[in-house]
Amino acid sequence: MLQGRLEEIKTVETLLSDARSGVSGVLVIKGDPGVGKSALLDHAARAAGDAGVLRGAGVETEVELPFAALHLLLSPALDRLDALPAPQAAALRGAFGLAPMETADRFLVGLATLSLLAELAEDGPLLAVVDDGQWLDQASAAALAFASRRLRSEGVALLVATRDDQGGFPTTGLPELRLGGLDRDDAERLLGEGLAAHLREQVLTEADGNPLALIELSKAASGGELDLAGPLPLTDRLMNAFAGQIRRLAEPGGRILAVAAAEDTGALGVVLAAAAELGIPGEALEQAEVAGLVTVTGGDVRFRHPLLRSAAYQAVTSAQRRAIHAALAGAVSGDRRAWHLALAATGPDEHIAESLEESAERSGARLGFAAMATAYERSAQLSAEQSRMARRLAAAAMAAKEAGQSGRAAELSERATRLTDDPATFARLAEVRAAVAYDEGSPRRAARLLIDGAARVAETDPRTTARMLMAASPNIWAAGDPAMDTEAELLLDRIDLPAEDPLVALSRGLRLIYADDLEAGYPLLSDFLRRTPPATVPGRLMTAYPAFVAGRLDQALELCTALASDCRTEGRIRLLPFALNHLAYTQVIAGHHRDSHANAAEGLQIALDTGQPHLVVGLQGQLAWLAAAEGDAGRCRELAEAGLAFAESHRSPAVALLPAWSLAMLDLTEGRDQAALDRLQARPGGTSHFGTRIVPDEVEAAVRLGTPELARESVELAERWTALSGETWAAALLARCHALLQDSEEHFTRALELHRSAPQPYEQARTLLAYGEWLRRRRRKAEARPHLRQAHEAFERLGTRPWAERAAAELRASGEATLARRSAAPGTVLTAQELQVVRLAATGATNRDIAAHLLLSPRTIGQHLYKAFPKLGISSRTELARLDLDRL
Repeated sequence: MLQGRLEEIKTVETLLSDARSGVSGVLVIKGDPGVGKSALLDHAARAAGDAGVLRGAGVETEVELPFAALHLLLSPALDRLDALPAPQAAALRGAFGLAPMETADRFLVGLATLSLLAELAEDGPLLAVVDDGQWLDQASAAALAFASRRLRSEGVALLVATRDDQGGFPTTGLPELRLGGLDRDDAERLLGEGLAAHLREQVLTEADGNPLALIELSKAASGGELDLAGPLPLTDRLMNAFAGQIRRLAEPGGRILAVAAAEDTGALGVVLAAAAELGIPGEALEQAEVAGLVTVTGGDVRFRHPLLRSAAYQAVTSAQRRAIHAALAGAVSGDRRAWHLALAATGPDEHIAESLEESAERSGARLGFAAMATAYERSAQLSAEQSRMARRLAAAAMAAKEAGQSGRAAELSERATRLTDDPATFARLAEVRAAVAYDEGSPRRAARLLIDGAARVAETDPRTTARMLMAASPNIWAAGDPAMDTEAELLLDRIDLPAEDPLVALSRGLRLIYADDLEAGYPLLSDFLRRTPPATVPGRLMTAYPAFVAGRLDQALELCTALASDCRTEGRIRLLPFALNHLAYTQVIAGHHRDSHANAAEGLQIALDTGQPHLVVGLQGQLAWLAAAEGDAGRCRELAEAGLAFAESHRSPAVALLPAWSLAMLDLTEGRDQAALDRLQARPGGTSHFGTRIVPDEVEAAVRLGTPELARESVELAERWTALSGETWAAALLARCHALLQDSEEHFTRALELHRSAPQPYEQARTLLAYGEWLRRRRRKAEARPHLRQAHEAFERLGTRPWAERAAAELRASGEATLARRSAAPGTVLTAQELQVVRLAATGATNRDIAAHLLLSPRTIGQHLYKAFPKLGISSRTELARLDLDRL
């Protein structure tokens, strides 16, 4: 039994018990060095019983080797890779260097990790423990974090131990258990007897309940080495205690320990070869082993504690460390040789720089972008020429961006920018820095960087210039900066490309639309959208956004659906939230609220996992709007206010559009018409489909306040937009606006006719409700009731409670004393994710197929179906065929 850890043991054993019952769980154990994290992991492994156990650890000297820790953890399970979906199996093989990497997205490795853990758990409960999480290489840490946030019903318990004071494993959103020091009684019991009273008290005071410190400081005290001269952090005291034990060895023993500490793999043969090169006898290692500082088993050298390894490395001089790395370089090959040579270097060395550059490319080929960035950065430091240094720093910046290390990417880009006068390199760096600025939610800075970068290559690379200016357009609008808009237009006029070039036309069309020059801009977008989009992710990406801006509902739905599917199929997980964001919003416009909620929720989780705060805010805005429509005021305000705060702090008024609209919707449903109108009329200028979609709510608020004239300017803009777009759904909304403004039955009937041509269940119900209210106020109650009844039924089906209640109140006022109780549509009792799973299952997809599609495990999919079938009144997949899935 661990001393003084009863509650912690109970927590761990509960996790194991849950895994035995098929419920997965994750626990991150945090604490200072020596506090007992590893001991708690050891206890978990012993308590696992007949459960499978996987063990892995971060290694300080392997933090720049991509997927090293993940390989260590999963290596016993590699014979099960063929059971995974082929893209996932290929991703893991590529990550571990077993085959060429076929994917371009590092997060697919995380999904494959989840699937492999779930596959192992098919044999019974599984415990996976990872020690020293602070030293996980970034690629392994990201993969494990991605998998851990998706563990649900697999029967997997994952324990990760990491230090409080260091990064490595991202713990945000995961359950944590912090280990503190032992209390006085437990500390005394662990210390035992044998020390003089005064030394015993000193050790208890200095150790402060840290178990490792109690053990090691008592050894130091027994040897007369306990130094109490001045305050030191506990870790430093432990390092001193370990250094004292090393100093007690004969001189060759300390040096061979330093060699072992500097060696990446702990391979005995490599340690002995390097020691021989340095003139250190191999027998010296036996001294350290006899002293209990290391163990030598199976051809590996292992230190008793990581701090002992650090102490051994620091115990020799810097010159001795360089000599050790030079000797180790002669005993290894490949990436390890390159890194040992780099650590042995005392100044610029182009040969070593080239070796590190090759190592960087190998890391990149395995999606180890953090390691790639580090190798390129060190290669730059060893470069003999400024131009090569700039090129390597630029490559490091791009790799850091791919690794999701935005701050590091920006810093490396800044350094490279100061060193280069090459326009093409400058432009590439500008795109990296702009992408970082966008991810962080600063469209103004993103636009500024893109314009400056485009200007540098305007004469030599007009196509890159046009592409960068196109990317700048939405950022300029989001920033609300007319001066930058003019600057971009003048630059676009300068480049040597014909006006009809697609990139030029698209860039100019977006700029004109955002400047409210619809008549000039919309035809350019229309021409671009008439082109057949390439059936590739980049092609669909380029087309989806303008389709979204133009409000081409059918085209946007088709493109975004295909784009999301492509991202899933090709493992482009980082791009998936972008596709889901656009898809979810387009589904809101189309009235597919439940689909929109499912896609927005999934996109939000992935955006959080992949570190894309700008998309996080956008997806939260979608969910805030849906919460307002459903009457969940608390959830709406929580999400919307976070978006408004983000928009204000990042000087991005356009980001506030969706959160403000959501709060206005809430105001409208709760009878605060003036507040709703104020919010809607404070929206930023510049138009798109947003203008047409928001105007009906603005009109309703203005009419209910008796001030219809306040909405006329917005209606005129919507008229221009609708006429140019030719979109039936937009014409239906505009007809409702005219009906409210002109008190016109003709426009109501026209709106309903248009709704029938372009179904939008929610908007059609809003029109039915407005028309029914209009008829009732004119005492035409019998005519009003069918419209109000249809509206009420539609709102009930959609789950938009406030609107259903309003329709019910109007029905009662029209003379319908009792409302027919409709049984809830089967789909309304399903969660958003259950609905997704059921729809995919109805296509004949297996649990494994559905799991790959939704980035979950097959066991979790099975659990969703287990819960969904009773809600739907069925007991098997075959019965799904009799359900009307379009109404779910």
